[in-house]
Amino acid sequence: MTAKDCGHHDGKKQLVKRIVIAIVGFLIVFAIVVFLAWAILHPAKPRFILQDVTIYTFNLTAPNFLTSDMQITLSSRNPNDRIGIYYQKLDMYSSYRNQQITLPTLLPRTYQGHQDVTIWSPFLYGNAVPVAPFLEAGLSQDMNAGLVLLNIKVFGQLKWKVGTWISGRYQINANCPAYISFTDRTKAIQVGSAMKYQLVQICSVDVSLN
Repeated sequence: MTAKDCGHHDGKKQLVKRIVIAIVGFLIVFAIVVFLAWAILHPAKPRFILQDVTIYTFNLTAPNFLTSDMQITLSSRNPNDRIGIYYQKLDMYSSYRNQQITLPTLLPRTYQGHQDVTIWSPFLYGNAVPVAPFLEAGLSQDMNAGLVLLNIKVFGQLKWKVGTWISGRYQINANCPAYISFTDRTKAIQVGSAMKYQLVQICSVDVSLN
């Protein structure tokens, strides 16, 4: 190999090395810009409000089975001015004293733009769900007293969107307390055989890395 060929080969290696360094440098700068934009924007978690609960069925039968059928109206607002939210997968269910009493209902995937509001109105069902004996006793007492505290819970995943950049998955959990009065009918609106409770209850929301 002549000196000329060696020089030509070395020139190619230097060119490839410079291209690799330029690409790596660009990726590092891009990552820094995205991180700084993310840190500056600092997304606020969505705000959930339980608008109302319509009770169609809520029966406790011996020995300790609960059958419930209800419709929930839940609104979610994206409080961010520059960050969108992709709700990847959200499930909703009802619980009593931390025991799940309905099957989870899958909410549709949704993109929420800046300051947008989304409203969901799913049905929650639980047919002859067995409850622990001590919970059955507590639920009977609450129903006889006329006021039952249910918790409407939402759990799933979301992604943040800044410009064309989309984050990884984050875990979201929301808890919405619902005070249901079974004796004071003035606190509900009769809809056929069902009772609709207007609540407008703010939910607690937690967002964390998945």
